Amino acid sequence: MNDEQKQQIIAAVKQILVAVGEDPERAGLVETPERVARMYTEIFSSLREPEFTNYKLFQTDSHAEMVLVKDIPFYSMCEHHLLPFFGTAHIAYLPADGQIIGLSKIARLVDYVAHKPNVQERLTSQLVDELQKILQPRGIAVELEARHMCMEMRGIQKTGSQTVTTRFTGALDDPVRIAEFERRLH
Repeated sequence: MNDEQKQQIIAAVKQILVAVGEDPERAGLVETPERVARMYTEIFSSLREPEFTNYKLFQTDSHAEMVLVKDIPFYSMCEHHLLPFFGTAHIAYLPADGQIIGLSKIARLVDYVAHKPNVQERLTSQLVDELQKILQPRGIAVELEARHMCMEMRGIQKTGSQTVTTRFTGALDDPVRIAEFERRLH
């Protein structure tokens, strides 16, 4: 985020504070617009990176079965209310031709896709699409479990409720493989 964009955020946050009846010059709020601008730089970092390139592929001749990385914590911002949603991602794939990705890169991919305004349903599909583009595996399974502050802090106010989204492709879009994936998660 460049300086002009940060200044726009600072000005907008000041306007919001005034609009809700606060004094942006009050001691506890005077630095809030700058803090929000810094926070947005961090939590929307993927908007500045057009492609996920932080990965390395490896070749192995010994593994053709499911690779599962589970319980990956993530957060994102609901594009409808600009409130956080957060939870865990579980990602599995079936390698094709012995091609695998570094395990930490799967967690980095989750952060890359999540760090922009989004909805959980699209985030789930974007993870599948990115992994497909990078790895071209025989199949992918993604499950996200998340709490949405737009449901907990406003509107219906259902604290602790979770939303679960899934997507399965290729050889993992099969009842036996889906059951295996779900069994490994719990």
